Amino acid sequence: MQKATSKDGTAIAFEKAGQGPAIILVGGALSDRSAAAPLASLLAPHFTVFAYDRRGRGDSGDTAPYAVEREVEDIGALIKEAGGSAFVLGHSSGAALALEAAARGLAITRLALYEPPFIVDDSRPPLPKDYVAQLDKLVSAGRRGDAVEYFMKEAVGVPDNLLAQMRDMPMWAEMEKMAHTLAYDGKVMGDNMAGNTLRAKQWTSVTVPTLVMDGGASPAWARNAVQAVADVLPNAQRRTLEGQTHGVDPAALAPILVEFFQARDEPFVASQRATK
Repeated sequence: MQKATSKDGTAIAFEKAGQGPAIILVGGALSDRSAAAPLASLLAPHFTVFAYDRRGRGDSGDTAPYAVEREVEDIGALIKEAGGSAFVLGHSSGAALALEAAARGLAITRLALYEPPFIVDDSRPPLPKDYVAQLDKLVSAGRRGDAVEYFMKEAVGVPDNLLAQMRDMPMWAEMEKMAHTLAYDGKVMGDNMAGNTLRAKQWTSVTVPTLVMDGGASPAWARNAVQAVADVLPNAQRRTLEGQTHGVDPAALAPILVEFFQARDEPFVASQRATK
């Protein structure tokens, strides 16, 4: 484990493996760098892979007050560690964060996004308007488990009977440790969870080659969001990994990433599909 220092002085823990061009893996909600380890091991023969703990998670610091800009600066600190530029892969809310980092002008040379969980139509209910406030309230009251349950129910859509079983699983305690960061992810997502059409102007500055991916077995709302992102970005292609869901198999994802990140920088002209 190593640590990079972000602009506000926060220590960001990361692990680096492999050789070649740098790629930074940005995880989603309730994940730390250990969640990226299987994918990192598959990418390491081709790239120098940076897997890190987003602020507030694992061995990284968590300087208050939180702001999305601080998380963007964290990625910037890792890019500096990587030599000044890097490829970036974001998964779930980490994809939204990676997209924001690219929009803010970080030295990201190619960008891959797997299922940013935007809600862009009426194919699923939007999140409650007070979603972030409720998460903060539960955590402030010491109800970390309830905050995780609220996220699982409202954002992920886990049914009540399964939630009851999940609370008895060993992984639940680990998720409770990161419960305070669920509000961070909500702030990263912003108003893109309300069921509204994406604002094209929000990301017009993201002109780097971008690969936007979804799983063929994912629900319609998630796949609709991926298409919407691909449609608004000026230099993007969409690829579907057949048989995959939001929890994509690293063995299915890795070859697609190797192909994309090793390709020449040419504008995409059409959407593409990929099989498992």
